[in-house]
Amino acid sequence: MNYLIWHKVAGLSGAAAVGLGAYGAHAFKPQDPYFLEVFDRGNKYHLLHSLLLAAAPLAKRPSAVGACTTAGILLFSGSCYAAAFTEDKANAKLAPFGGMSLIAAWLCLIL
Repeated sequence: MNYLIWHKVAGLSGAAAVGLGAYGAHAFKPQDPYFLEVFDRGNKYHLLHSLLLAAAPLAKRPSAVGACTTAGILLFSGSCYAAAFTEDKANAKLAPFGGMSLIAAWLCLIL
């Protein structure tokens, strides 16, 4: 398997994180300022973990790192984005599962 696919996934993820960050900084105006914090938290984790995706091909188990990181970004950051856009905390219910996936991704580096 060509593990360099994770570089492509990282590129797409990083570009999306930067684009969403720009939107959050300049255009996103929720009625409740709490949801701007939720958006920012999701965006920070999204961008940071895009870097982990870029490093996945260097890991001993690149597919495990890449898959766990991708799942974590989608579940954690995706839940934060969904909660912020809808201004409904109930839409963040998958965030803990995303957080666990991100922890698993980092732990995969030591396997």
